[in-house]
Amino acid sequence: MKISFQNSFFTLAFIALLIAFLIVAKSILISLGIALLLAFILYPVHKKFIRWGVGNILAGFLSILLLIIIIGGGITFFSAEIIALSDEISTFGEKLSKLYTDVIFYINKNVSIVQDLNKDQLMVDIKSWLKDSAGSLLGGTFNSTANFFTGMVTMFIYLFLFLIYHKGLVRAFMKFSPEDKKEQFFNMLKGVQQVGQKYLSGMLVLILVLGLANSIGLWIIGIDSPFLFGFLAASLSIIPYIGTTLGATIPVLYAFMSHDQLWVPLAVAALFWFVQLIESNFLSPKIVGNSVNVNAFAAILSLIIGASIWGVAGMVLFLPFAAMLKVICEEYEPLQPLALLIGNSNFQDGDGNKKGLFSRLKEKFKSN
Repeated sequence: MKISFQNSFFTLAFIALLIAFLIVAKSILISLGIALLLAFILYPVHKKFIRWGVGNILAGFLSILLLIIIIGGGITFFSAEIIALSDEISTFGEKLSKLYTDVIFYINKNVSIVQDLNKDQLMVDIKSWLKDSAGSLLGGTFNSTANFFTGMVTMFIYLFLFLIYHKGLVRAFMKFSPEDKKEQFFNMLKGVQQVGQKYLSGMLVLILVLGLANSIGLWIIGIDSPFLFGFLAASLSIIPYIGTTLGATIPVLYAFMSHDQLWVPLAVAALFWFVQLIESNFLSPKIVGNSVNVNAFAAILSLIIGASIWGVAGMVLFLPFAAMLKVICEEYEPLQPLALLIGNSNFQDGDGNKKGLFSRLKEKFKSN
């Protein structure tokens, strides 16, 4: 077996340049990536408007307007719930500061890190630090909000262009294909579109189901604003693996601070554990898993790489991008090993049961 150092060098150089490009052009590519996924799911809506006799540009505008109405309704709902909880949130912050003070004082009392630590003075220092940092926090929040809305406007512009120029974009990409491979190349592009569409639509259905389950459970337990915490936790599930845990932490902490009975936060934790168990073993594989078809190793790797390059946006976007990359790699023979590393079928036998890698290799060598 020979190793081509020249090809290896070019491969590593390409990967390094690609990562550098993803980092440098992050502000542009994040909006572009979100717009691409949304264009996949809005394409049937845009197509339906055109069938009803609406022009291409007006159909794109109406599709985006429908999306804005849905997003605006969600933002309005969450805002109203947060305003209703404003007094509770203030009390929650005070209780959290008191709990932090008690923990620090208890640790210092047993370990003796700081001599003559005064509990009341420590509480005053924490409140003073929070007051001093409020200005910088407000400024940072303003900048983040401004960047967020700028990115949203840019994303909607990209989305509109994707919708009204989708035929021209497809024809342009078809030029990369040889004449005898036109149909195969078109099916590949269609497969990429279907993966993005099924993933995003599946995640929306999953968020709706989880949000209702979480909200009903929190309402039965007696948590204030159950729909706020229920759908907030469900929305965070779009971040693979860690989103559900993070979403459960917030209502558990709130229940611990707002209720004197210990059973309440324990019941909230048990509720989210049970919902997460159902989601991981039944809902997610049925609703989202078939569209993504990415093994756990590739999913976790895409999560880590996405977080390192694009932060939270990368954690959300890199998993469907990995699934789209698998579809592309399957059509090119030199890239098929990469498709096998990303996909899930290579790690299962014909009956769908997972086998060890060395066991399967041993069986292969015996058959030869």
